[in-house]
Amino acid sequence: MKGKIKQIIGPVVDVEFTEGHVPGIYNALNVQIGDRTIVLETQYHTGGNVVRTVAMDTTDGLARGMEVSDTGAPITIPVGVPTLGRMFNVLGEPIDGKEK
Repeated sequence: MKGKIKQIIGPVVDVEFTEGHVPGIYNALNVQIGDRTIVLETQYHTGGNVVRTVAMDTTDGLARGMEVSDTGAPITIPVGVPTLGRMFNVLGEPIDGKEK
C-alpha cells in the first residue's frame, strides 16, 4: 500500500492513505530519499485515512507529498546465537563494523 506524507513535525510524520488501506498500528512504513530509506512506525490512526508515525531516523529531506510504502509488518530485528555480542541500531542493522 502506498500513501503520501501529509505533515512533518520533527520526528512525527502524518501519512495519508487511500480509503480502506490504512496500515495497522506498529507497521513499519518506508520513505525513499535517494539511496537512503527512512523507516516510520505507525503509532496512531488519526481518522480520515491518516496515520501518525514516528521516524526512526532524522526527518531531514522529507517533504509533504512524498510517497510512503507500507511494509505490512512491524519493525523486526535479528535474534539468536549469531547476534550474541553484536551491536545493532533500533532497526536491527549492525553498528559494530562487522559483517551482516
